[in-house]
Amino acid sequence: MKHYPHHLDLQPALRAQGSMRLPGSKSISNRTLLLAALAGGVTRIHDLLASDDTHVMLMALQKLGVRWEQVGESQEYVVHGVDGVLPVHQADLFMGNAGTAIRPLTAALAAIGGDYTLHGVSRMHERPIGDLVDALNAAGMRIEYTGEPGFPPLHIRRGQIHTRRMSVKGNVSSQFLTALLMAAPLMAREEAVVIDVIGELISKPYIEITLNLMKRFGVIVEREGWQSFTVAAGQRYCSPGSIHVEGDASSASYFLAAGAIAGGPVRVEGVGRDSIQGDVRFVQALEQMGAAVTLGDNWIEARSNGMLKAIDADFNHIPDAAMTIAVAALYADGVSTLRNIGSWRVKETDRLSAMATELRKLGAAVEEGDDYLRIAPPERIAPAAIDTYDDHRMAMCFSLASLDGAARRGAQIRIMDPKCVAKTFPDYFEAFAMVTRGDLI
Repeated sequence: MKHYPHHLDLQPALRAQGSMRLPGSKSISNRTLLLAALAGGVTRIHDLLASDDTHVMLMALQKLGVRWEQVGESQEYVVHGVDGVLPVHQADLFMGNAGTAIRPLTAALAAIGGDYTLHGVSRMHERPIGDLVDALNAAGMRIEYTGEPGFPPLHIRRGQIHTRRMSVKGNVSSQFLTALLMAAPLMAREEAVVIDVIGELISKPYIEITLNLMKRFGVIVEREGWQSFTVAAGQRYCSPGSIHVEGDASSASYFLAAGAIAGGPVRVEGVGRDSIQGDVRFVQALEQMGAAVTLGDNWIEARSNGMLKAIDADFNHIPDAAMTIAVAALYADGVSTLRNIGSWRVKETDRLSAMATELRKLGAAVEEGDDYLRIAPPERIAPAAIDTYDDHRMAMCFSLASLDGAARRGAQIRIMDPKCVAKTFPDYFEAFAMVTRGDLI
């Protein structure tokens, strides 16, 4: 286990430049692990993310009787698929705080049937799952709450599917739709399954990741816009043989923003112009702010063009990467507004409230709305101890406040509880130090 100090002090960094190799995408990693487990055949997964969230999924699959092996000390894994029939029908599964693990796994286990309990850390028990459970139970599956209704922990029993048409709200988390889509082939052995989305669907790029990966495993989903999705009868997951996990586009945002703020160029490798991840669109926001961005097949590079420009934009499509823009706004030439980010409130913490609180510590004037943040940058960034709320993205994005930009100088930033980055990027601060040549104390 990697050791992390109680806090980490980041000294002001004059410039960010260089290149770094990204860890694997969390969203792709956990989806790929579950699809490989449910598929027929053996799947070799290259560059799987090494993190708390993928460890949670691997341990859950192991408890369910799915065999997998790690190849040496590499991030290559071999998963032996069960072809939709789990060997273990009763299990108690700890899901940590991994939404990308508990939500799809809940749907898959409910569709397969058995006697399963799923629980996690205390914050997981505050993250909503009721819309997904309602959709599954309405179709004949049996999921019970063992704590507060609408939230984990859950107890899944064997149900009797009586309808192949389900509805789910789209405005809380796209992971609910992802979960239903991934489980749909397990329910569509004899009849097609139709999933209707109620209201506006948020975070659409994450659904595109799901559909892309399902196709890689042999299942085609027909859709009518973003309102209705159909999985035809008789489709089964089949191993593609081997699959490569792209570098994490959300993690790329911190380094690209560093290049845009503090000179650059900074290049990230492992993700490029043809990425299936929606967060690669983060570069469009950086360009709106005046940064120079170049994309290759498997790399992206960003550099400064002087003072960043204030931005007023809708970030519904890239909610995770939008947190990086909120900190970059400290270096802008005016007031920035991030809109349509209400989903932040049901993430690892209430990110809207947490971001507003910590940005104010740095001297920014912040207006926090139900689904927006308005950020007026300070004359000078103030030194501060940043609370991270056990949220990996809080720790990573606030590291950027230590950078010297064209508009204002960075400050000494103390990151409290830096071990939270282990959720998706255990070596983040070493990578950040390499790019900024900053000192870690």
